[in-house]
Amino acid sequence: MSQNIPPQPPNSYRVTLELNHKVNRLDSVLMEQLRLVKDNLDLKNITRSQFKKLFNDKKIQIKGQAARPASSVSAGTTYVDILGYGNAGQ
Repeated sequence: MSQNIPPQPPNSYRVTLELNHKVNRLDSVLMEQLRLVKDNLDLKNITRSQFKKLFNDKKIQIKGQAARPASSVSAGTTYVDILGYGNAGQ
């Protein structure tokens, strides 16, 4: 079975989550991953209130659908797109 990678929306930053087990909250694992980002300082240094606003404004998406902070994430690969944070080099 081949992996189906969803298209990345324009002007978005994609975070690929590789999980060995199910996680109960997307927000905690995504914030951890953003702290490791090297190519987008705005996301690397985002405050918790700015991060929460991204969820409220529906700018964090999984498969084109708005994600919620309390969304659970299954084990395996999940592609999370953050709208409005695209890289110039994409």
